[in-house]
Amino acid sequence: MKLYEIAAFLGCKEITDTIEISGLNTLREAVEGQISFLSDSKYEKELSDTRASAVVLPLSKAHLLPKGVVALESDEPYMSVALLSKHFAKPIRSSDSAPVIGEGTHVYPTAYIENGARIGANCTIMSGVYIGAESVIGDNVILYPNVTVYRDCMIGSRVMIHAGTVIGSDGFGYAHTKMGEHIKLYQNGNVVIEDDVEIGANSTVDCAVFGSTIIKQGSKIDNLVQIGHNCVVGEHSILVSQSGLAGSTTLGRNVVMGGQSATAGHLSIAPFTTLAARSGVTKSITNKGVYSGFPLMEHKLWLRMQAKLAKIVES
Repeated sequence: MKLYEIAAFLGCKEITDTIEISGLNTLREAVEGQISFLSDSKYEKELSDTRASAVVLPLSKAHLLPKGVVALESDEPYMSVALLSKHFAKPIRSSDSAPVIGEGTHVYPTAYIENGARIGANCTIMSGVYIGAESVIGDNVILYPNVTVYRDCMIGSRVMIHAGTVIGSDGFGYAHTKMGEHIKLYQNGNVVIEDDVEIGANSTVDCAVFGSTIIKQGSKIDNLVQIGHNCVVGEHSILVSQSGLAGSTTLGRNVVMGGQSATAGHLSIAPFTTLAARSGVTKSITNKGVYSGFPLMEHKLWLRMQAKLAKIVES
């Protein structure tokens, strides 16, 4: 879409800029030819350095933009971007090129591989697997029955994904009208899974809104784990069954999450941190350690508290 067409679609003041807009992105990651937005004041400091061609934002913040960046004024920037995101959603099928399958790879008869996908050497693609358009799969990968890989996802070498797991499904993102209606924010990013990762059965890794959800090298993920959009799981981390990451959470390397532990979104967890089972993380963790409980606290403190509570009950 041309920038002037986007301005008209959003009901902004008329502009004549004819630059072609290729997509949406964050303030930090956007480049020329992309649109970004500001809906949360904590990202206001990123306005001055953005390289986006245009930014959807409140009128009161327009003066913070760099010279040459077009302000698309909106009282509800997040809603505006949600409405706009549909125009940049990619089709499920978008290529006429037959999939490329490497030497020694065995694809079971009921697996389905979309055009444009590329699969490396010596892989095993079992019954019921679906691999979306433009996806890339490395060498020596095993996809067990009924694994689904959405379009554009990238899977490294020596990766094992167990039955029923979904890679690249839409992240849970909606803008909300004043009447309580939910407007879909189309998730136009992908998932990147690096080398030597194993993911258990019936887990889900959501694609990013923009950019990539990333599972870094050597991480091990159990059954029934949920990883939200735009999360980053650090190298050699371990996520135990029924743990979950809300969107845009970043784990450092060698983080361990016990069963049913979870994080709120937009948090960072320090490398070599352990979260005990059923821990609830609502704030970023900057110092490595072992943590428990909800609200979260150091594990030793949690143990002392449980001991004192037990004594109170006994008395």
